[in-house]
Amino acid sequence: MVFFDDLETRSGDERAAELADILPSQIARAKALGGYKTTLADITARDITSATALAQLPVLRKSVLSQAQGSESPLGGFTTRNVTGFGHIFQSPGPLYEPGGIEIDWWRMGRFLHACGIGSGDIVQNCFAYHLTPAGMIFESGARAVGATVLPAGTGQTELQVRAAVDIGTTAYAGTPDYLKVILDAADEMGETLSFTKAAVGGGALFPSLRQEYADRGIACLQCYATADLGNIAYESAAMEGMIVDEGVMVEIVTPGTGNLVPDGEVGEVLVTSFNADYPLIRFATGDLSAVMSGTSPCGRSNTRIKGWMGRADQTTKIKGMFVRPEQVAALVARHDEVDRARVVASRQGEMDVMTVRIETEAEDTSIYESSVLSTLKLRGAIELVRPGELPRDGVVIEDQRQYD
Repeated sequence: MVFFDDLETRSGDERAAELADILPSQIARAKALGGYKTTLADITARDITSATALAQLPVLRKSVLSQAQGSESPLGGFTTRNVTGFGHIFQSPGPLYEPGGIEIDWWRMGRFLHACGIGSGDIVQNCFAYHLTPAGMIFESGARAVGATVLPAGTGQTELQVRAAVDIGTTAYAGTPDYLKVILDAADEMGETLSFTKAAVGGGALFPSLRQEYADRGIACLQCYATADLGNIAYESAAMEGMIVDEGVMVEIVTPGTGNLVPDGEVGEVLVTSFNADYPLIRFATGDLSAVMSGTSPCGRSNTRIKGWMGRADQTTKIKGMFVRPEQVAALVARHDEVDRARVVASRQGEMDVMTVRIETEAEDTSIYESSVLSTLKLRGAIELVRPGELPRDGVVIEDQRQYD
């Protein structure tokens, strides 16, 4: 097997040594930026040389980026270049603005496309949007990095997409998992045969049945996990056993709403530290859930694997007309040394909302937690004490049991 580069097969010792070199430099870059002037002010960059040291730093959330962009438009003081130093500026819902570089593979998507078998001689029909959001450019940049030709198809106009695919002879698809089926079904209705043999998908769930349908049509379909802020985070290889973390980022899995690491295998929120010198996002909370897998991929790539996208970590829920957020649950736990974790359950009793707070503790008296529940969650609720280890390790800290249909 030919890998994208030598980084993919490094030993654990090599990875640790290079991390010890790159982390202090990246933290120093961040410290010099206005966006980090308070959160990293007391941090000594040269001391952050390992994953353990990194885990002591504060978490950066999108809400902070959004607020910063409101006061220091448009990039909030989190980039090492000014706005005119980038090739592109994109807008995501919020709105939130993201920079984009025109340097080769700025978002590191080439590694994923290479794992898909896409390269020189392929024509990629890029069906990600090119309008305001960066998805189209992210995949186009990756295709260029592996020497492929790009048809910048964007979204919609399916019959024209089929016509172009036939006339040009596109061999690979890039886009959301389900839109490929739309194109294939339209081609069937038009009596056309397409030449797709590879598909690189993201931005949505790739269900096993859909992957199998593509396989039955002779199309090998792999998925990646990427965001507008960070570019490629993790990707599948032909082994299709989890997603391999990209070499340009470091991934941590934490209890939602906190920066506290969870044990490997336990579901939690994905934090990403990017090694992009232009946009040094440090412990950036994606709001997504995943879990670390044990071992390494059978394909030979040696980096950490995660289980892929497993839902959203932002479990903010309105109870009795008030929002309850994961950060508030974390604040409740932090008030009591003997409490390992807590879980808020929203339910209905008749036509009324009910909040139950389940707390893992050796204590037996619920009254000792009443004031903390009220002051952190801003609501009164029933308190249920459970023994340590009894709450599910599923990444959920706010469970909404109410039925809305």
